[in-house]
Amino acid sequence: MEDDFMKYRSPLVSRYASKEMAYNFSDRKKFTTWRKLWIYLAKAEKALGLPITDAQVQEMESHERKLRHDVMAHVHTFAHCCPTAAPIIHLGATSCYVGDNTDYAMLNLCSFCPQLARVIDRLANFAEKYADLPTLGFTHYQPAQLTTVGKRACLWLQDLVMDMRNLQRARDDLRFRGVKGTTGTQASFLQLFQGDHDKVEELDRMVTDMAGFKKSYLVTGQTYSRKVDIDSLSCLASMGATIHKICTDIRLLANMKEIEEPFEKEQIGSSAMPYKRNPMRAERCCSLARHLVALLADPLQTASVQWLERTLDDSANRRISLPESFLTADIILTTLQNITEGLVVYPKVIERHIRHELPFMATENLIMAMVKAGGNRQDCHEKIRVLSQQAAAVVKQEGGDNDLLVRVQADPYFAPILGQLDSLLDPKTFIGRAPQQVARFLSEEVRPLLEPYKSKMDVKIELEL
Repeated sequence: MEDDFMKYRSPLVSRYASKEMAYNFSDRKKFTTWRKLWIYLAKAEKALGLPITDAQVQEMESHERKLRHDVMAHVHTFAHCCPTAAPIIHLGATSCYVGDNTDYAMLNLCSFCPQLARVIDRLANFAEKYADLPTLGFTHYQPAQLTTVGKRACLWLQDLVMDMRNLQRARDDLRFRGVKGTTGTQASFLQLFQGDHDKVEELDRMVTDMAGFKKSYLVTGQTYSRKVDIDSLSCLASMGATIHKICTDIRLLANMKEIEEPFEKEQIGSSAMPYKRNPMRAERCCSLARHLVALLADPLQTASVQWLERTLDDSANRRISLPESFLTADIILTTLQNITEGLVVYPKVIERHIRHELPFMATENLIMAMVKAGGNRQDCHEKIRVLSQQAAAVVKQEGGDNDLLVRVQADPYFAPILGQLDSLLDPKTFIGRAPQQVARFLSEEVRPLLEPYKSKMDVKIELEL
């Protein structure tokens, strides 16, 4: 226990990550995968006629999970456990056979799809519920034309849907490195099979199939192209950018007291200010999402400096950037699911904010109504301009409420439309096609995307803050 206090432990694992993702990058997962790959290779070589016995393969299989604590060290350890099979372990292979192919087992983009599907599902339900609840829109973070709470959630959903498609594409594009040898030429295997090219190709195909992949890359150097890492991590970084935007929006709306993330009964918002309800989950997501986005620089630079068939300056970097990207993506997706399962909306606060701004937004409607009632547009525009500036001065200089409507009602010029004011100022007449857009988007783009993950929707997330 004392040793634990003397060593740095990444909070990604010790504090935040799920057990499943932490295990995915554990030594046990890595080393058991190495042994599986050696067994796949031996089985395929045996099937293609190399002098490997059933007893040797069975011995390897029986010791697959009996681990002790670089690749050659494990070859020797495995050989020590399997003395009969020792001569044929790692036969014809290079360290990248187990190293790179194991990386593929860990770069498991499939695991993120059900997680992301649950977030999309929760937000889709939220968008549907609030599809026609008017709220202030904002451009330049200044009040703009009204939208709805549900339509705004669909902006978040649109980005998440794009992230899902990116993940699915990268997952489907992923190929196995396969059995390629020291510089990718398969020369050692061609020698083992005495110049039989067909058997070398079949060996590659068989091992790829045993590892659960449909295809392997036809050409590699000593390693698979490090652009594969870029492809995988760019999907995660892009998703990080999406989550940062969503959680920033939630933090801004929480400041306005319009929307809040879930808040536990015993949760403390601030040690100094007990009345506060800080958006801690959204802040955590933003903090870690920045890290996830920044990690993309590593595979970009690593791929750019791989000389010729391979250099080893990728290794130490990848030991950090690959696990941290996956661990971080897992954490922010889990946290965002928890947020979306408990988002709280305050319609009365939203309504008050609309009332404060709507009179200014309604001026064009007032002008059009006056013109229909026989008024002159230029005269009406000038009247509205003067009254609007007077009301704005009350708001900005005196800190008062927006009294434009009171001024309009008091001006005899607007007598012809006073009876229409309530309908002219109904917030639902300012939201355009937002509810219809929500309904179509959910039915045509969101719900069909979730169909493959229906059986995995019931998982709920509880967080330790």
